[in-house]
Amino acid sequence: MNQNPNDLPNPIPDATERPEDMFSTPPTGASARASAGSTAGTAGQASAARPYEQVLEQFASEYLRDRRSERRWKIFFRLLWASAFLLLVWGMFASQRHHGGTSAAPHTALVEVRGEIAADTEASAELIVSALKNAFEDPGTVAVVLRMNSPGGSPVQAGIVNDEIRRLKALHNKKVYVVVEEMCASGAYYIAAGADEIYVDKASIVGSIGVLMDGFGFTGLMQKVGVERRLMTAGENKGMLDPFSPVSPKQQAYAQAMLDQIHQQFIKVVREGRGDRLKETPETFSGLFWNGEQAVKLGLADGMGNLDYVAREVIKAEDVVDYTPRDNVAERLAKRFGAAMGAGAVKTMREMTSIR
Repeated sequence: MNQNPNDLPNPIPDATERPEDMFSTPPTGASARASAGSTAGTAGQASAARPYEQVLEQFASEYLRDRRSERRWKIFFRLLWASAFLLLVWGMFASQRHHGGTSAAPHTALVEVRGEIAADTEASAELIVSALKNAFEDPGTVAVVLRMNSPGGSPVQAGIVNDEIRRLKALHNKKVYVVVEEMCASGAYYIAAGADEIYVDKASIVGSIGVLMDGFGFTGLMQKVGVERRLMTAGENKGMLDPFSPVSPKQQAYAQAMLDQIHQQFIKVVREGRGDRLKETPETFSGLFWNGEQAVKLGLADGMGNLDYVAREVIKAEDVVDYTPRDNVAERLAKRFGAAMGAGAVKTMREMTSIR
């Protein structure tokens, strides 16, 4: 059968073509060039848009990374502060080393005296007396041991502790022993003189029964650098011992008389505390100090021994309970990082002249 070529069916459209393209005519001439230009422009716009999208993606990525880092640091600091708070709370409870209540078990009560004896130190009269009261009031305490490692300090603070030792001994009918580690000198020995017996190491430093007042004089230096001191007082002795003014013989004599009186108070306490055991020599109250072996020979100490020896062999109560108040963690950290340095500098300037 012959078929007219004009009668052939339309070819099947390409599957890749869109339906709307089948009814459109391809552009020709200027239209084709315009279409090509439009396509090229679109491609150029797309290529120009890509860097902008990349910047946005990079910005979003960096932002998310910063947020994660910030969240991690926030969690870290929260944990850090929580740990510090728990440590502080633990330190506040741990600082109370002495008994909160009473103990029926017989034991030796320990009170430490370390460092300078002064109002604002760990060896202040307030802290030592508080510890002594707790130790004496515990019915399980057989006797109290003061473990000394101090170069001395304020005669006022030392005198308060000495008086309290005598009062508590009489009130509770319990003995007090002193065990010297490195040093028990000056104000520390003032306290030790109130004990029933003193035990030392053969190399301990003991004694220095004397009083001193120290300071500085800058008048010569001021003259050299051309500095004039302008001091106004109401009362002729108000500027007594001012380091920037010449020494007045009258004021110097007055200060010396005051030191001699305090020295005699110290001597009286030692004589009363040591009694017949003290073997006085011209050097005993001169401010000299001796090692432990010499101190025993001079009657300044009773024998050799450490804390364990005294608790076991002398007191006969080997268990030792520490009643010494301790600084809490916050206070120790503050001191360690120098929080008290400013106060110390101010105190030094205000107390240029001190008595020890």
